[in-house]
Amino acid sequence: MAHLKLAKLPDRTPIRITITIDAGLNQALNDYQRLYAATYGASEKVADLIPFMLEAFLDSDRAFSKARKEGVPEVEPDRPARRGRASRASGSETKAEDGNEPSSSLFASPASPTQED
Repeated sequence: MAHLKLAKLPDRTPIRITITIDAGLNQALNDYQRLYAATYGASEKVADLIPFMLEAFLDSDRAFSKARKEGVPEVEPDRPARRGRASRASGSETKAEDGNEPSSSLFASPASPTQED
């Protein structure tokens, strides 16, 4: 077998990923797209810019690059959240001391009544 300088090309099968973003991020992406068009004189769709933006972000993250070289640990992925109302059949939800429903935010603020001191 010949030893070519060019390695076998990686899998280039495109993968579709669907995400939901907030209005602020959407506006920032549209602003970036307009600035890109003004800078390079070529109008590209935001959806066409995003893969390159993500790649540039990942390439610039030194900790991520180092971790990939050392081997990223295998972690069982979380199950995707269901859409719609959560089931209350378990009965494990209780009201907070102030009578309000408990916070469903994963990122409670330091002043949140759901955190205990």
